Amino acid sequence: MTETTAPVGKQYPPVDYVLGREKIREYARAVGETNPLHHDVAAARAAGHDDVVAPPMFVVVYSAEAIGTAMFDPEVGIDMARLVHGAQEFSWERVLVAGEEVSTVMTLDEVRHVETADLTYYVFGATTTDAAGEVVSTGVWTNIVRGAGE
Repeated sequence: MTETTAPVGKQYPPVDYVLGREKIREYARAVGETNPLHHDVAAARAAGHDDVVAPPMFVVVYSAEAIGTAMFDPEVGIDMARLVHGAQEFSWERVLVAGEEVSTVMTLDEVRHVETADLTYYVFGATTTDAAGEVVSTGVWTNIVRGAGE
């Protein structure tokens, strides 16, 4: 294993995000989501929600700044020219609706180098809470950096 100086366990400051109705609608259109709960306030309210409902993968919108800050941290040292997407895993405690404010905290959970493949895995954990401090979603972002191939 190659030694790394990346600060495993480092937690980044919370990033706040207010879910906007039009952002939710734009995202839903962009991903082809046709469920009226994501577009129509009346339909969302008829289903018991206060406003339009964010599609589950809207998590990538409200946590984008948090993961970006962590990935571009010079202490982590990710070589962006050699970066490939590994995986994303999320779990949700409840749906979010337009007008809610959430806060996402990112942590560098693991850095692992695999010598035989010359790959380094950077694993970040995300926790998003609502205004009451209740967890609404968690995520794991895995990024892989290819070696120099020498």
